[in-house]
Amino acid sequence: MNSRPKLGQNFLIDAQAVERVAAALGDLKGRTVVEIGPGRGAITGVLAARASHVVAVEFDRELASRLREQFPSARVTVVQQDVLDFDFSAVDKGLSSAPAGKLCVAGNLPYYITSPILLKLAASHAALDLAVLMVQREVADRIVAQPGSRDYGLLSVTVQMYGPVERLFTLSPRAFSPPPEVHSTVFRWRFAPRFDELGVMEDTFLRFVRSAFAQKRKTLANNLRAAGFDTKAATAALTAADVSPQARAETLPLETFAALWRFLQAVDPGLSTQTGTSSAR
Repeated sequence: MNSRPKLGQNFLIDAQAVERVAAALGDLKGRTVVEIGPGRGAITGVLAARASHVVAVEFDRELASRLREQFPSARVTVVQQDVLDFDFSAVDKGLSSAPAGKLCVAGNLPYYITSPILLKLAASHAALDLAVLMVQREVADRIVAQPGSRDYGLLSVTVQMYGPVERLFTLSPRAFSPPPEVHSTVFRWRFAPRFDELGVMEDTFLRFVRSAFAQKRKTLANNLRAAGFDTKAATAALTAADVSPQARAETLPLETFAALWRFLQAVDPGLSTQTGTSSAR
């Protein structure tokens, strides 16, 4: 049998790590879990034993076929699809019984599309409860980073606006086959968007944040001017939020970003359409 990995896959083989991932999801009785990239099914089997149903989304056609042979359809539904095209809101339509509450998500995310998957989950937040995800350690550092740290940036703010994140544990390359060249970290993400709480609009606020982080070496004031914000309005907003004109975006917590945006919106709501549209990275 050809076991050569495709698409840069590194399969989890550490049994203890598998148990820890499943345990981090909490009590799964009556719950439906969507597993991203199940691969050879190491985590799938443990999830199927604990949850009401597992929907395994696998892009690789050969692996998806093997998973269907390996697990009974009554417990595991295998979907051969790119997770970026998967509709989390429609999961209950394909099951014999509706999920109890929102969905749980688990997955060993492919390194090369980690950010797009995180953005996909954020966009699907209305259908999700929590996710336990495995990513490259350096990416996890950015996801859980706090203001003022070197890893804090656009990805940190974007993910954390959709709910709290916490680092759980880190795995060495030996936990995988074949071993990757990097360590991997498992983190938990609880979906509880903060947009209403902070008084900001989702789309326009995230565009504003992308503009704030557009040039890492520039001050926040310079990035705002480059994004089309009036200099006087930007300066007044910084003063109102008690932010130094020389401050950089990586020093600001979510609450301060929200305060800045509320002030700028009040001065000129039309400015929201001028902010950048580059993706989180």
